[in-house]
Amino acid sequence: MKAFLVEFFADYRTQIVFLHVVSAVVWVGGMIAMKFAAHPAFMSIESPLHRLERISQALKRLFIIVSPFVIILIITAVIMSVGLGFRAAAVDANGNVIDAYAMHIYNFVHTKEVIWMVMSGNLALMILLRNKAQKLLDKGDSAGAKKSLGLIGNYMVPLNIILGLVAIYLGVTLRNAY
Repeated sequence: MKAFLVEFFADYRTQIVFLHVVSAVVWVGGMIAMKFAAHPAFMSIESPLHRLERISQALKRLFIIVSPFVIILIITAVIMSVGLGFRAAAVDANGNVIDAYAMHIYNFVHTKEVIWMVMSGNLALMILLRNKAQKLLDKGDSAGAKKSLGLIGNYMVPLNIILGLVAIYLGVTLRNAY
């Protein structure tokens, strides 16, 4: 499998990096647009119930748009991680460090992978909370829906924006490491 990924990356390097970068841009950019453009616009809706319904609908659309890009991002990350040979440059077959700088870069790769996985888990929780909020809205429980949607908008989206920007920065650092 490793040999296949190395060869696959060598053959499609530009396309894989492009898909990875576009996926990060869509995911993080979508959250930034939602938090700093759409959310303030929703706050101008006078009816609290109508506001919650619009926020729930917008989040559903955002999650539908970003979900395939999250999957693409993770797949391309694995291909690049193996294809670029970060591990092979850092450690030998027994796991002994053979190059300190390469090991430093390899640790960046792991850090970036952990960030995207935390973000993916956070996204999954946001989707569950949004679905819960929609069910509460359908039952007429706007207070419960507001609580669920508030968690998403006040904490979960900002967390993913910050983590996403850090991961993008690490990606640029990795790109320029060699």
